[in-house]
Amino acid sequence: MPVDAIQEQHVHTFDARGVARRFRHSAIFGAIGVLRSGETMRFVNDHDPIPLLAQLRERLGDHLTVTYRQRDPGAIVIDFGITGVPVE
Repeated sequence: MPVDAIQEQHVHTFDARGVARRFRHSAIFGAIGVLRSGETMRFVNDHDPIPLLAQLRERLGDHLTVTYRQRDPGAIVIDFGITGVPVE
């Protein structure tokens, strides 16, 4: 199996465009909260979520990685990775 296919197994897409704006942050926190170390949430949105990024960094600190995959007006894709979180 190619390495890219193995890595993609641990990538979970979250398309925030289909979530009502007033529920988005809660839904995103919940989705990231269930990720295990080594997993990634591929976040799709219609705008760059700068305040959300600050909140996530405050909550998760060094356990969060943020990688922009697309950063165009109206089309934002960010990989939120989780690392170093103990397994429950």
